[in-house]
Amino acid sequence: MSTEPIQIVCPSCNAINRAPQEKLAAGPKCGKCQAPLLPGKPISATDESFGRFLGMSGLPVVVDFWADWCGPCQMFAPAYAEVAAEMATEAVFLKVDTEACPQTAGLFQIRSIPTLMLFASGNFITKQQGALPKPQFVQWLRGQLAGLKG
Repeated sequence: MSTEPIQIVCPSCNAINRAPQEKLAAGPKCGKCQAPLLPGKPISATDESFGRFLGMSGLPVVVDFWADWCGPCQMFAPAYAEVAAEMATEAVFLKVDTEACPQTAGLFQIRSIPTLMLFASGNFITKQQGALPKPQFVQWLRGQLAGLKG
């Protein structure tokens, strides 16, 4: 792991923070509002906050595009939350409600939900459509993250 500090967007106040990578497991807090920077749960993004998380995060960003009325989305939500807790120091986990965030959903041409997308350094890496059981989601995500490092 690099000793270079990385940028982390505060999920509470959207302030940009810098934290040493080797100290991410220690639970860094926002310098502005003192909220945990890596909350260990999915962060609800809005049309207004999405770009900030995407463009300013030093960690890869995993996005779950979903809707409240979507049965498969509801079934996948607990697995997504568990993985967000388990991998909190490896990626930022966002949830984007396609009904509440039509601008962001339209920007990425979301036609099927749930849709998972992975971004790194603000750039689109890949997407996965449809709900996955937790083991397959973890396998897919770990494979993608390993590809970013290699």
